Amino acid sequence: MFRSRKSTQPQADKPPATPQTAYEKTLARAFRLLAAKPRGVARLRERLLEKADEPIVEQVIARLLELGYLNDEQFAASFARSRLTFKPIGKTRLRQDLKRQQLDNTTVQQALENAYEEQSEESLLDRTIEKRLRLKGAPASREESKKLFDYLLRRGFAYDLVARKVRAVSRKPDFDEEPAE
Repeated sequence: MFRSRKSTQPQADKPPATPQTAYEKTLARAFRLLAAKPRGVARLRERLLEKADEPIVEQVIARLLELGYLNDEQFAASFARSRLTFKPIGKTRLRQDLKRQQLDNTTVQQALENAYEEQSEESLLDRTIEKRLRLKGAPASREESKKLFDYLLRRGFAYDLVARKVRAVSRKPDFDEEPAE
């Protein structure tokens, strides 16, 4: 029904790969992977090792570092900025996402400091609450407040900050309705 990508027939006329062509193929694959999506050194190494030997992958990584195509600090900073721009999250969640990208602790910490220098966690939390209230309305019951509270904790915001903001939102009267004159 489906044809596999690899040919099942032996290819006798194809010469064996030389170390130079293997390096060039791996370098070309690295450029394709980086063009598709920014990656850190560890993630790129992982992907390249799927189809190439370790010595060749290490040569390619060294070359990319030398050329400036790979830089974990820049990657972490842009990753953090894009996460906060498109989907506001708290420090805890952002730290987890950066660690998932296999970045070292100092790089992660520096990216967190830079990201939250531009926008405070509290302003991101306010933005997230406003959006949630537009979609779901203000919490009318304790259960709805708990759902909002849990949602914000899952987004990685600090417990004490979330507790204070949810308490304030839950007690706030609904000012959307105009008083009848």
